[in-house]
Amino acid sequence: MPAVLLALYDGHAAAERARTELVSDGFPTDRVELTSVREPGNAGMIPAAARSERFREYFCTLFQGENGQRRAEVFAERVCGGGATVTVHPRGDQEIARAKEILTRQGPEALAEENLDDTTMEHAASETDRPLIEQVVRGRA
Repeated sequence: MPAVLLALYDGHAAAERARTELVSDGFPTDRVELTSVREPGNAGMIPAAARSERFREYFCTLFQGENGQRRAEVFAERVCGGGATVTVHPRGDQEIARAKEILTRQGPEALAEENLDDTTMEHAASETDRPLIEQVVRGRA
């Protein structure tokens, strides 16, 4: 399972501000997702009759382990009740730290982490430990 940071906010507006800041900071849009009643995202694609079931199933794909099912239920309940989440799939320690900083700026009710140690592919195709964008901007030396 990929690395995931998931921030739970009390409403759509705070989550939207967090998502906007993440994308403005350079996070690719395919690795940042807002989930709310107003904007269900991938949860809206799940074939279930009830909205609450779609959200629960979606969060079950993100949460693993002993408490995964319960955490998924709690997040689904909060989203159905007007809350919103921002999910980030960070790649490497730098993105994890930056995403946490941005997500906490909007005052989340909760910040969940899954598999953050599983980001070994961050520089898999690179000759250096520096991210490609840094190599381009600052030069290879």
